[in-house]
Amino acid sequence: MKTALLLASAIAAAISMAQATTATAADNEKCFGISAAGKNDCQTASNSCAGTTTQDRQPDAWIYVPKGTCEKIAGASLEPKT
Repeated sequence: MKTALLLASAIAAAISMAQATTATAADNEKCFGISAAGKNDCQTASNSCAGTTTQDRQPDAWIYVPKGTCEKIAGASLEPKT
C-alpha cells in the first residue's frame, strides 16, 4: 500500500512538471547571440549540449527569453547568426 502511494505521488509530480514545462516553453522564444559562455540552453552547431559554449555572445548559441524580449536586446536575434 505504501509503495503504491509513493508511486502515485511520483507519477502525479512528473505529470505536473511536464505541464508546467510546456506552458513555460509556450511563453518563451529562443534568442540567439546573447548567452554568456557556458550558459546556453541547448546544443549549437559547434557544441553538443546545454552549458557548453566557450565564448560570450556566440552567434549560434541561444537561451529562452520571454516572448517579445529578444527583439529588444542589442545584438540579439530570433535566428542563429552565421
